[in-house]
Amino acid sequence: MYLPSHFEETRDEVLHAFISTHPLATVVTYGAHGFVANPLPLLLRAHPGEPASLLGHVARQNPMWQEVASAGEAIAVFQGPSAYISPSWYPSKHEHGRAVPTWNYVTVHAHGILRIHDEVEWVRRQVEALTEQHESSHRPPWTLSDAPPEYRDRMLRSVVGIELVITRLVGKWKVSQNQSEENRAGVVQGLLATGRPQDAAMAALVAGVGTSPSTRDPR
Repeated sequence: MYLPSHFEETRDEVLHAFISTHPLATVVTYGAHGFVANPLPLLLRAHPGEPASLLGHVARQNPMWQEVASAGEAIAVFQGPSAYISPSWYPSKHEHGRAVPTWNYVTVHAHGILRIHDEVEWVRRQVEALTEQHESSHRPPWTLSDAPPEYRDRMLRSVVGIELVITRLVGKWKVSQNQSEENRAGVVQGLLATGRPQDAAMAALVAGVGTSPSTRDPR
């Protein structure tokens, strides 16, 4: 990924928090049929002194887990808010015209070694942990034990566990850091005027440039 220094985020706590709040990743692997990309919800496991891992599962019929060699390399791509940025929102454009459209976005790439876990108990623990994370706001929360035992066990046997042991995390926050304060204010106003939730999320990130712990001001 092309990564100018003023768009780079390197702090593990920021990158881990982003992954936890945007858990659906595109997992890219390379096997017998070339590159394959699978959208998968992943659970971050991070303990002090240990390499962080991303845990998930795929359908047993998905050829991805069979084609990836043991200890094969993979990338998990997590995407956050993104938005088209019109040059018309920049006050400087109306002064000299030197402005072009761009796209703002936030993304984290997790590079690592992919391990396959074809053990029912490993898969059970992973599914229970993933379910617990996403059911925590539901009342009452659904749990694996809610399903009939025969059905539950059949479903667990129909999936295979995966673990991406992270070797490198790369974060990019492209949120108008390379623009003047006046232009950023224009971007915020323009994004909020669209009424789209995704644009409002990006407006909050642009507004936080220079003060937010998850962005950097290159000036």
